[in-house]
Amino acid sequence: QVQLVESGGGLVQAGGSLRLSCTASGRTFSRYGMGWFRQAPGKEREFVAVISGSGGSSYYADSVKGRFTISRDNAKNTYLQMNSMKPEDTAVYYCAAGARAVLGSTRRYDYEYWGLGTQVTVSS
Repeated sequence: QVQLVESGGGLVQAGGSLRLSCTASGRTFSRYGMGWFRQAPGKEREFVAVISGSGGSSYYADSVKGRFTISRDNAKNTYLQMNSMKPEDTAVYYCAAGARAVLGSTRRYDYEYWGLGTQVTVSS
């Protein structure tokens, strides 16, 4: 019954913005770190951003630092605001929740719940 559902993906021009949402159901995740990962065709799933259980700290991959912002709301929703987007940001974006990621983790095996992903495409 535990679910994470991403939304907000779509097509955007380079330099534009997009905001992804992750809605949790079945339980609250206030003691879970919430992360965003992405995967492009032919590539491994890579870390993008994480926010701690308290929402007090966050960490970003170097490739998105300064452009993306992660936030969370009432232990139910997690957001990824993506600005100044680049074609290299094109990927399926996944929301993930991990008890072992409560303080923030970049390791995908620290996350036990995953959404099905949402496609983000950035055109040149």
